Amino acid sequence: MGEWWSILILREAFNGKTRFDEFRDALGVAPNILTRRLKSLVTAGLLERRRYCERPPRDEYVLTERGRDFRPVMLSLMTWGNRHFAPEGANVEIVHAETGRPAEPILVDRPTGLPVEGPEFKIRRNRTPEPAIG
Repeated sequence: MGEWWSILILREAFNGKTRFDEFRDALGVAPNILTRRLKSLVTAGLLERRRYCERPPRDEYVLTERGRDFRPVMLSLMTWGNRHFAPEGANVEIVHAETGRPAEPILVDRPTGLPVEGPEFKIRRNRTPEPAIG
């Protein structure tokens, strides 16, 4: 996920794109870069390659469960970037599909419905690191 193209490809996949030419046209990315990034996302288990045509052989790229689970991460990154790095206004924003109203996503704890912020929630280490040898 360290490459920006990967996040942009996933964004387009969340918007329903599945085919190489759809990703290329939407992103304006060079075919060799797109090929590498798609392969990397398949290897990482975020996309699955599925054959949709035998002659000529053509594949599409479909989000896996792991890929679908990345959506809240991507939306959080987008919200953070819009808030802190878009002084002229956001290029891309999250809106309600029917009303067009901009959304303001927050992270919530599913069992309680509470926003995960403030002193009520802490980050806890579950394992101690292995001691360094040498």
